[in-house]
Amino acid sequence: MRLIVFDMDGTLIDTHALIAEHMGTAFLGAGLAAPTAEASRRIIGLSLPIAIGKLAQSADPVLIDTLVESYKHHYRASLLKADDREPLFPGAREALDRLRAVSGTALGIATGKGLAGVNRILGLHRLGDYFVTLQTPDHNPSKPHPGMLLSAMKATGARPEETVMIGDTVFDMDLAAAAGVAAIGVAWGYHEPAELIEAGAVEMIESYAQLDEAIVRALD
Repeated sequence: MRLIVFDMDGTLIDTHALIAEHMGTAFLGAGLAAPTAEASRRIIGLSLPIAIGKLAQSADPVLIDTLVESYKHHYRASLLKADDREPLFPGAREALDRLRAVSGTALGIATGKGLAGVNRILGLHRLGDYFVTLQTPDHNPSKPHPGMLLSAMKATGARPEETVMIGDTVFDMDLAAAAGVAAIGVAWGYHEPAELIEAGAVEMIESYAQLDEAIVRALD
């Protein structure tokens, strides 16, 4: 079999502007300087409390909890007014359609986004039945701990040599390395391609049209 596991933000969906906007609102509301868009971009992929702790340069649990709840509130509120701010990247749906049509191929998600958010986005894009395993910080440590991929492999019966991680950040590449699986980096995400290669990406793709062949090579 093959298990193909996708990161979500920056790999399947484009949420940078939305995340940066609401990080800024949450920080300003707490009397802190708003993180730059680039700083917010760098932490996408981590679980929310860890990401916010890094942005705030603080380990204060009260501050972090306050910022997390404020961020979630503003994020959810914004989606009531516009449901088009979390688009799929070009070619993502077509790639998922191709992959799930291949016998013996299972698809999964490993993301720093919470499970409720994952299910909402999958429903928004009518992808709810595409993925057989959804791994989030709700039941796993944050990336780059290998827990999400280990859980995905356990759930599907896939072995490390049958598994590929698709992601856009160093956190995804480190996750794959820690779990002993191959990693494919995408060039349209939130970390630079050179960083992904240095972190262990065995393939880099410029578009989803290149994904199928890259997976074959990664598992060869």
